[in-house]
Amino acid sequence: MQLGFYLDTERCVGCYTCTVACKNWNNLAPKTSATPGVQGPKWRRVLSVESGSYPNAEIVKLSLGCQHCGKPACVGVCPTGALSKRADDGVVVVDQNKCIGCRYCLFACPFGAPQYGEEGTMQKCNLCLGRLAEGKKPACVDSCPAKALHAGSLDDLAKLASGKAAQRLAGATLPSLILSTAK
Repeated sequence: MQLGFYLDTERCVGCYTCTVACKNWNNLAPKTSATPGVQGPKWRRVLSVESGSYPNAEIVKLSLGCQHCGKPACVGVCPTGALSKRADDGVVVVDQNKCIGCRYCLFACPFGAPQYGEEGTMQKCNLCLGRLAEGKKPACVDSCPAKALHAGSLDDLAKLASGKAAQRLAGATLPSLILSTAK
């Protein structure tokens, strides 16, 4: 079974609660230097993606962290084997004792998931494995007030995404169906 995340972009409001919950649960430093504006590692970030132009401009918020990829590029480039993909659930984990801070994983990851703190070694989301072992959801998912962020098996997440797509399709076609049958 492969675990992962699903984000319903129609529900995400960009409140950053997932980022704060992740930093809090994982005890990540709010800052890593005395330089103003420099923040500590963020294993989950909220990005704004803009598209279109006036008057049809749109801003979509994306809560983004490690995607625990099927074939993670970060694992393939790690020269020390500090990164690995767990066979039982597909979660990509890092062994801090093996990491030498070369940052190859950062350059290879298309999502920018690997983060570096003051100690100079890589750290990243591990889907809150301790919480999962207790039957809880990851901190970012549990804290999302809009219920936009979900975690689970890829099969379950695919069903959720398919259901959302079906709802959008039904919403787009239902009024025209009602109108055409009412004539």
